Amino acid sequence: MNYYELLFTTIPTEDYQQDLLINALGEIGFDTFEELELGFKAYIPESDFNEDVLKEQLLPYQDMFTFSYEITLIPQKNWNEVWESNFEPIEISDKIYVRATFHPAKPEFPYEIVIDPKMAFGTGHHQTTSMMLQLMLENDFKAKNVLDMGCGTGILAIMASKLGAASVTAIDYDPVCYDSTIENSALNNIDNIIPLCGSKEVIPQEQYDTILANINRNILIDQMERYAEALKPDGEIYFSGFYESPDLDIITDEARKYGLKYIIHKKDKEWVAAKFIK
Repeated sequence: MNYYELLFTTIPTEDYQQDLLINALGEIGFDTFEELELGFKAYIPESDFNEDVLKEQLLPYQDMFTFSYEITLIPQKNWNEVWESNFEPIEISDKIYVRATFHPAKPEFPYEIVIDPKMAFGTGHHQTTSMMLQLMLENDFKAKNVLDMGCGTGILAIMASKLGAASVTAIDYDPVCYDSTIENSALNNIDNIIPLCGSKEVIPQEQYDTILANINRNILIDQMERYAEALKPDGEIYFSGFYESPDLDIITDEARKYGLKYIIHKKDKEWVAAKFIK
């Protein structure tokens, strides 16, 4: 699969400017982002890219601040080299170490996750993923039946397994993510992750103790009812991929319709990860 790479430059570069643009791009199909010193890169499958839709989506921000972008088609055969050259290991809460296969191990960390970098969102670098991992550290996953929606590389599913989950169903619509989840599960010696390719329509007809959903606001709202159906009473659901304002209130109001009660949230810059209970 080929991808389009958009290199964005914001003038002057401010965190909130980048976050606004990233959030807007996520709503129209961009699924991977790489922050740079003077902007960021955004990636979207070639089949999903429409420049007219892009221009319309960015129009409201043209009067707010100055930005520019360059479009490049990245062939699949070049992707791994591009991604690996920009992948750095990360540490989360002094307990989780996320690295690629070509980085040295750090056995002093209680949890180490090995990710083979491909075109799949979820390496832990973005605030939404790192906050989800932080929330997971603070909660009980032992013997739980877990559903991970929009699993990307499988990083959250792998973490759930390492925290003692009995089984984890990991779902993503992108075949690259599906394959990546299988490969990364094997790299981490995890054998209780069930990968599925699709969206809410492939969620099994069973009940889950915990649901993880790090996607974006619009998709979360669209799929909220199905999540609630799949969650056991008193079950926990963790949402991320959206802003504190106005998105958290919108997510909370939608969740309330289906018996999901807001408990707490974390914030990094303007991004949010929130915990709800049914």
